[in-house]
Amino acid sequence: MRERRHPPWLRVKLPAGADYRELKHLLRQLALHTVCEEAHCPNRGECWGQRTVTFLLLGDVCTRRCGFCNVKTGRPRPVDEREPERIAQAVARLGLHYVVLTSVNRDDLPDGGAHIFAASIRRLRQHVPECRVEVLIPDFKGDPAALRTVLEARPDVLGHNVETVPRLFPLVQRGADYQRTLTLLRRAGEWAPEVPTKSGFLVGLGEREEECLALMRDLRAVGVSLLTIGQYLRPTPAHLPVVRYYHPDEFAALREEGLRLGFAHVEAGPLVRSSYHAAAQARSVQPSVKG
Repeated sequence: MRERRHPPWLRVKLPAGADYRELKHLLRQLALHTVCEEAHCPNRGECWGQRTVTFLLLGDVCTRRCGFCNVKTGRPRPVDEREPERIAQAVARLGLHYVVLTSVNRDDLPDGGAHIFAASIRRLRQHVPECRVEVLIPDFKGDPAALRTVLEARPDVLGHNVETVPRLFPLVQRGADYQRTLTLLRRAGEWAPEVPTKSGFLVGLGEREEECLALMRDLRAVGVSLLTIGQYLRPTPAHLPVVRYYHPDEFAALREEGLRLGFAHVEAGPLVRSSYHAAAQARSVQPSVKG
């Protein structure tokens, strides 16, 4: 099947600039990974130019092989317990006010790597107390103890992406479960009501409009207040094909529907990813957050 050509609204500039090069050098120096690079995020040039980074914890090898994701899969290396300290060093040296921490899936670990999330949050609180910390966590295979471990470290925002509509879960998110995702988000809101919850999904994978709207209603029903919606872009020919490209006007309509449903903020657009303009999203529920 021939790959569809990207429409004009999906064209982005190649990463460049002094800030981009400095940040890349620092990350290499501290042996840190970012989802910006590992997932080939289309916004990394813009974000890095603004000194905004989403750190990828627990290595760069995932134990799941999802149909949409470009992160490497296989057998991960042992956990580096010193990683949280290096994260804090990087954030301090970059002078960041807002940081997002995410990770690969580590189904090989008893806690899914939750203790590394918690340790990273605590190190950041110690070394850069003015920095706000958002986490984008995996599902930890539904383990409530792992979720509690992260929440007890008190992130400023807790995110977990639903990624797609229930019908497409087996195709898009191998090893994941739609109800497990909703349960995690509901528990997070109940156990730490002061921590806003966030989720996001991609379109263009073959979902129908009514499925997107039902998904948004499900997320509101479990208390999610921040939502991101972006266009799926095929990383390689080995990944799922793009069924169709949504026009910017369609994203605007989805955003309006999300706001009507009661989300505090909806970031929707062709190039939107869960960490895109994360500080601005958080300000809708935490006005004191700096950008």
